[in-house]
Amino acid sequence: METKIFSKDQLDDAVKLLKRGELVAFPTETVYGLGALATDEVAVKNVYAAKGRPSDNPLIVTVSNPEMMARYVTQIPEVAEKLINQFWPGPLTIILKVKEGALPNAVTGGLTTAAFRNPQDKLTQELISKLDAPIVGPSANTSTKPSPTTAEHVFHDLNGKIAGIVDNGPTEIGLESTIIDLSVETPVVLRPGEITPEQLSEALGQAVLMNKGTTQTKGVPKAPGMKYRHYAPSAPVYIVDDVKDFEKIVYNNQVGVAALSNVLKNIEANNTFNLGENIDEAAHNLFGALRYFDEQKNIKKIYVQGFQQGDISAAYMNRLTKAAAGHHYFNK
Repeated sequence: METKIFSKDQLDDAVKLLKRGELVAFPTETVYGLGALATDEVAVKNVYAAKGRPSDNPLIVTVSNPEMMARYVTQIPEVAEKLINQFWPGPLTIILKVKEGALPNAVTGGLTTAAFRNPQDKLTQELISKLDAPIVGPSANTSTKPSPTTAEHVFHDLNGKIAGIVDNGPTEIGLESTIIDLSVETPVVLRPGEITPEQLSEALGQAVLMNKGTTQTKGVPKAPGMKYRHYAPSAPVYIVDDVKDFEKIVYNNQVGVAALSNVLKNIEANNTFNLGENIDEAAHNLFGALRYFDEQKNIKKIYVQGFQQGDISAAYMNRLTKAAAGHHYFNK
């Protein structure tokens, strides 16, 4: 299969492919997603096959506006309306109860809920509007690998496996959306992202919980990225919690280091990736760093700067911890 790259002037071609049940990757402000017509079960199953992803992981349903989402949910409760008014379009995914049979089991994982997102990217909004139907939107990468933040990343992973990629340049945020479950009595954040639990609590005027487990129903996670290892390059990743420990690591050509610029200037490592000047820039660059080292076959270990858990670093540490499978560097 030839994987075509589409510009903004070729959206109609991408729409035709989606209508035929083909897979087309698309840009968002967070990461690139892998699109298929959400109501086409065969096409959705092909998403799992292209990614090499377990089929018991539910998929995000990407819409162009709240009205499109309303076609599939039992209702849009007041709490959802508050968040939609403040954060949509944007990096927030909302889990709601869906109408029976409205979406294939391949989308919902057989649950009575589904996750919905309305991204900021104007090109993707136009794509879905032209299609007049939602598309699924898991990250457009090989399963377990770092999520793609450029069309080139998508092409690297899925060339020959999907029909096309809509290219709108590098993403702005670089980490996937915040996921909040509104199908339960007390809203709970299942995956941290750019929008923090504190912001959500303020918007709702009530406390929002932060999930600490996998939140599974009959073994099926309620949201993507909760059950399996994610975001991992081939070489093992180690989290360095104390920046002073970077000076204790023995460096050679097989070691990669990703850290803030003020940390890198104090260590003598041959293979480095500058995460930026602060945690916000680090969050934007994390997946790029992991992919950078993954493409260097000589790299056998990757050390990445960790940050103290807090409002800003929660999303970064969530992704980094999964990439490292929970492994931290401890100098003996």
